[in-house]
Amino acid sequence: MANFENITIEKGMYQSGSKSLTDVLEKLDPSENYKGSSLEGLDAFGRQLKRFDIKVSGKGSDAVEKFFQSSNSAALFPEYVSRAVQQGMDQADILPDIVATITDIEGMDYRSVASVLSEDDKSLKVVSEGAAIPQTVVKTQENLVKLHKRGRMLVSSYEALRFQRLDLFTVTLNQIGAYIRRAQLNDAVDVLLNGDGNNNACEVVAVDDANEGITYSDLLKLWGKLSPYELNTIIAPTNAMKKILSLSEMKDSRAGLDFQGTGKMITPLGANLLHAPSIAVDRVIGLDKNCALEMVQAGGVVTDYDKLIDRQLERAAISCTAGFAKIFNESAKALSY
Repeated sequence: MANFENITIEKGMYQSGSKSLTDVLEKLDPSENYKGSSLEGLDAFGRQLKRFDIKVSGKGSDAVEKFFQSSNSAALFPEYVSRAVQQGMDQADILPDIVATITDIEGMDYRSVASVLSEDDKSLKVVSEGAAIPQTVVKTQENLVKLHKRGRMLVSSYEALRFQRLDLFTVTLNQIGAYIRRAQLNDAVDVLLNGDGNNNACEVVAVDDANEGITYSDLLKLWGKLSPYELNTIIAPTNAMKKILSLSEMKDSRAGLDFQGTGKMITPLGANLLHAPSIAVDRVIGLDKNCALEMVQAGGVVTDYDKLIDRQLERAAISCTAGFAKIFNESAKALSY
């Protein structure tokens, strides 16, 4: 039962390909062995924190130097950093609302697949007896998915951090994660608008009156253009968000109460309305999140584990590598205003 107390933790555990230290520890010390015990609810990494009595959050959280009381506990520090950064990414994450699927790869080269359907292909006509069934051709894209390494350099000295509480340090790492996720959102929006390099830029639909700006009829036009796909997500920059939320159709009493009471915005045509301040052009993107975009990531959060374990924090890199590819190009349209 208490196998977690006898595990030797070393740098080599960080060299297991796409597996994190937590994954390696789970294989050595499965969480299922602790069902019904006082340790149920903790994963393998959490049990190691308990083993060395390291409190990373809440009242009475320890100082950073607590990780370096032994060589075993010091080897936990890079995983703590990665998990705190990942937590920040998750807190600032709207990618699940626009990504249909996530593909994890171990290399840096990835070629997505695509199926270009004509209007005749989409109709699925009745097949007469003995006649050939219409084909849907799926092929690999001509160009590779462009992966971008996004990250931050942790610049500090161990002496400057050793007495800092871990819950405060976690806040800083959370922000690094939020910065990375916002940069990835920018990459996703760019692929939706301009394509992934395979001649699949988003079709642009113009508003009826550029002087009037976005109207409810323009949103209806976007909805109609996206058919037969479902308009379930709208991504807009700040100025467009203001215009959409100012439409008279968005101002009923129930919408006002919801927005003022909970911050939850009414959504036009039932679509999920997402704020993306990074959109520099006058575009509103409408898409079917179930089939528009694929996220490709080469591992999770990567840290300079050697430097972090050896207390060489002066230039320790924290990064994440990911890219995006179009799936069905027609499942996303842009409204120009």
